[in-house]
Amino acid sequence: MIVDIRQYFTKHPRYNKLVGDDYLFVEYKCPIDVENFQLFTDSHIINYVISGKKDWFSPDQTFEIQGGDALFVRKGVYTTRQHFEVDYCVMLFFINDRFINNFFKEYQSLKAVSQRTSYDQIFEIDVNDSFESLIHSIFNYFKQVGEIPKSLVEIKFRELLFNILLNPKNRLLAEYLYSLSNTEKTDMEYIMLKHFQYDLSMDEFAKLCGRSLSTFKRDFKNHFKQTPGNWLKNKRLECAKSLLHNSSLSINEICYESGFKNPSHFNKVFKEKYNLPPQQFRASL
Repeated sequence: MIVDIRQYFTKHPRYNKLVGDDYLFVEYKCPIDVENFQLFTDSHIINYVISGKKDWFSPDQTFEIQGGDALFVRKGVYTTRQHFEVDYCVMLFFINDRFINNFFKEYQSLKAVSQRTSYDQIFEIDVNDSFESLIHSIFNYFKQVGEIPKSLVEIKFRELLFNILLNPKNRLLAEYLYSLSNTEKTDMEYIMLKHFQYDLSMDEFAKLCGRSLSTFKRDFKNHFKQTPGNWLKNKRLECAKSLLHNSSLSINEICYESGFKNPSHFNKVFKEKYNLPPQQFRASL
């Protein structure tokens, strides 16, 4: 099961948090018995570790982070794995594209022009003294009694972005953030190619692509010349065919690895496309 982590934290009363329309701060203390966790987020996450250690896995990257480390995690699907030495305590800052776009409209001098067309899913953030002091000043708000004004929370969020953008060691992340302000809509093809193997609903794919469900379906058909459902099925079958050729995974493992939920359904649609069920197809190679 993939958990919509922003929605989970927003709705769960036990966590210290500050909530706005386009952002969310959360103090998260993960129990020591929670190991592997797969999450979905339609907002980007600035992740600062107070204590403990955890691994973050994207389709192409692995990061081990511990106390004092920080990551910027793009919206998408990720797996995390906790180390058991000590409880994992982290500050999570969820921020969406609209907040970033509005930030650059307000501060147009903060430009980081790049010729890049693609970026990593996860960026390491350089943690200098000013960044760490800012994190701890935000952390102190959780200890105060009474509601924190939204205007103050937004100021802190802007300050966090300023800190990242003005640090030369965060150049690649700064370029990526600025690239978001130069695009009217999220790159749908990139999102789909990175996430087609995950068990996401159409609504979740639409959120990742920054669109309503109806707009997502319309834009998708205009771009790919087929429905999202057909495209996903064909892409997953192509992935399964490649795994049958190039891996020693079992048929059930290939089923789940390529994005199918049910082995019998996988066998049926694979046979429809390639004229043989997966096991016989592999034997024929």
